[in-house]
Amino acid sequence: MMPHPATQILVWICLAFVVQTLPPVLLAAFTVMLLLLAVRMHARQLFTLMRRTRWIFISLLLIYAFATPGEPLWEWAYAPTREGLFDGLVQLGRLVSVLASLAILLSLLSTQQLIGGLYVLVYPSRYLGLSRERIAVRLALTLQYAENAMRDTASDWRNAINSALNPAAETSRSVELLVQRIRRIDVFVLLLCSAFLIGTWL
Repeated sequence: MMPHPATQILVWICLAFVVQTLPPVLLAAFTVMLLLLAVRMHARQLFTLMRRTRWIFISLLLIYAFATPGEPLWEWAYAPTREGLFDGLVQLGRLVSVLASLAILLSLLSTQQLIGGLYVLVYPSRYLGLSRERIAVRLALTLQYAENAMRDTASDWRNAINSALNPAAETSRSVELLVQRIRRIDVFVLLLCSAFLIGTWL
């Protein structure tokens, strides 16, 4: 039986923190492993995420390569440095690891399961006087609008821009919240991951 969606989401968040601390060699091996697993489970999801973030990849590598002090790759006043290129590749590895693990997560969870998992994770917000239901509904609508906007922009960006500039029509929408039962093992993993995140934050 699959873990609860909230457990899977929190494990992914912990994984995103862990990859920031891995040494380059382990990071490279971990990134390759996640990429192979993501391609096997949902290659289309992975390629979509990579395509949408390609300019972030390029910008990140260029910024590190040209802005980090070190030994220049060639004799030129504005040449990239070896240290900068290395640091940029490390940061790219971390970003690719997060995106590959996100593709795996999205292949395991439907949109309803994702919203239901986040609904469980924001449980402490009730002690701050916030409504979990309202947060979940807003998140569901945001994901829906974002997905539709990215799809429409990719197919016809001119009409997508014109639609964004025009006032939106008033429509009524309903959101079905699917909350699965949490097992004891899920509670244990959630507490363990929460303790890890708190320790990392402190």
